[in-house]
Amino acid sequence: MATITIEKKPKYERIINVLAIAIPVAVAVLLGIRQKIDLGEWTKVLPHVIGMINSLTAVLLLLGYYFIRNNNLTAHRQMMTAAFLLGAVFLVCYILYHVSNESTPFGGEGAIRPVYYFLLISHILLSIVVVWFVLRAVYFGYTNQILQHRKAVKWALPIWLYVSISGVIVYLMISPYYV
Repeated sequence: MATITIEKKPKYERIINVLAIAIPVAVAVLLGIRQKIDLGEWTKVLPHVIGMINSLTAVLLLLGYYFIRNNNLTAHRQMMTAAFLLGAVFLVCYILYHVSNESTPFGGEGAIRPVYYFLLISHILLSIVVVWFVLRAVYFGYTNQILQHRKAVKWALPIWLYVSISGVIVYLMISPYYV
């Protein structure tokens, strides 16, 4: 009689997979709350903070890429760690803004409207996808699993860079309509 053995995934893989699902689901649940929480007027500045965070993240990603291409591992690690931490700050700011403020409708008309929605939708979808790649890239980088790190970064960097830059463009396009 043949026995089937199920290979147990490493603990880090299970944790990354759970986080890559839990983070977007938690954000979706929080954004789905119709009753807004009054956190004060200070939350009105959060879209501008988020735009700055996305801008700075894109710069840090490019600097991290530059440093690794020039074999400066220390500077590369610092840039990527800073970008990852900014991602966490972004997530907190994003949630705080959206649980306390109504969504701002885009007021643009004509040909710019489908451009805006294409950027917004692709930004949102890829921001969900990139979580898994970034978590893997960070884990493999910090554990010196360089081959796996490179495989993860092959996808993480372009997607993360697109998400950061498209986030800035979406912010700039909608910023005239903030109340």
